[in-house]
Amino acid sequence: MSSQEPAAAPPFAEIAREWGRIGCIGFGGPPVHLALFRELTVTRRAWLTSTEFEHAVAATNMLPGPASTQLAIYCAWRLRGTRGALLGGLCFILPGLIMILALAALFLAGSPPVWLRAAGMGAGAAVPAVAVCAGLGVAAPIWASATSSRRAWVLVYGLIGGLVAASAAPWLLLVLLGCGLAELMRERLAGPMAGAQAWLMLASAAAPGDGLALAWTALKVGALAFGGGFVIVPLMQTDAVSTYHWMTHAQFLNAVALGQVTPGPVTLTVAVVGYAAGGLSAGLLAAVIAFAPSFSFILIGAARFERLLVDERVIAFLRGAAPCAAGAIIGAAVPLTAALGEGWQYALLAGAAAALLIFRAPVVPVLLLGGALGAGAGLLGAPVIA
Repeated sequence: MSSQEPAAAPPFAEIAREWGRIGCIGFGGPPVHLALFRELTVTRRAWLTSTEFEHAVAATNMLPGPASTQLAIYCAWRLRGTRGALLGGLCFILPGLIMILALAALFLAGSPPVWLRAAGMGAGAAVPAVAVCAGLGVAAPIWASATSSRRAWVLVYGLIGGLVAASAAPWLLLVLLGCGLAELMRERLAGPMAGAQAWLMLASAAAPGDGLALAWTALKVGALAFGGGFVIVPLMQTDAVSTYHWMTHAQFLNAVALGQVTPGPVTLTVAVVGYAAGGLSAGLLAAVIAFAPSFSFILIGAARFERLLVDERVIAFLRGAAPCAAGAIIGAAVPLTAALGEGWQYALLAGAAAALLIFRAPVVPVLLLGGALGAGAGLLGAPVIA
């Protein structure tokens, strides 16, 4: 690790410019965001030491919700406090939000052209393979870091998450919390206060009335998605398609694909769901609610991050919740595959699976190629969902 001293804090204008730049070019999700922020804050500008940055990554990965967004907010907080955190976080999120809402308006229009619907179907066909790829990416470090005596439990929690996401997604939030609590109790770290807090969390998982449905869906995505990233997909799919009927299966696949091919955090997918539920204002509301917890976690708790890194209760909870989340991401591929409506989409899915899982191709080009092939198929007369 580097022992260099951090440089002087940058002005607010520079934070706005640099965080906005990463928000514009951050195609590829959290791994790309992490690399860009490391290059900016440690290598190029020396605003943070390597140790400070590594601690930030470790702590934000322990929090529920979008880890790369929380890393962006935390790095800006370290440099310029609360105002820096608000500015940096907003500049990182807004480019992707603007782009994804514009695309949502295009794809969810009343009568988009055939080639555009087919492009969405083509990109959507690759989404189940992306889910499997993302889940394996989350699972690999969990498995590698588990001791031989814990690997059986990792498998159990992962299988539970996968089965629930595949067949009973409305219960996934409770199951994520339950696996975390089970590991906490299994390691005999839960005292009376921790137990009370856990039951409070479980009680809060009850579904609200219809008037708060979109807010509740967005809150689950932003505050309770242990594992971050793609685990939001099974959390959203049942609400958006089956329970509240905001979207069709095909539109939901489009939303997930848009969340992958636009820059910024994958959590921005919730804005497309909001747009489908109630237009532009609902899309903005869903985004605000989904990202509010990330700002709150940093602004309220950033000063305590060092303690979070060594809190055995937090670590034990995540030992159960994290493998469950990884399994849920992989399990989400089952309902996503079931949502495909035409035979030619399955051919594109097979090709995407080979590209991602065998040849290790990057996600964004695979989705864009799927969209291009879908558009071509539509123009050549392949059946397209209205």
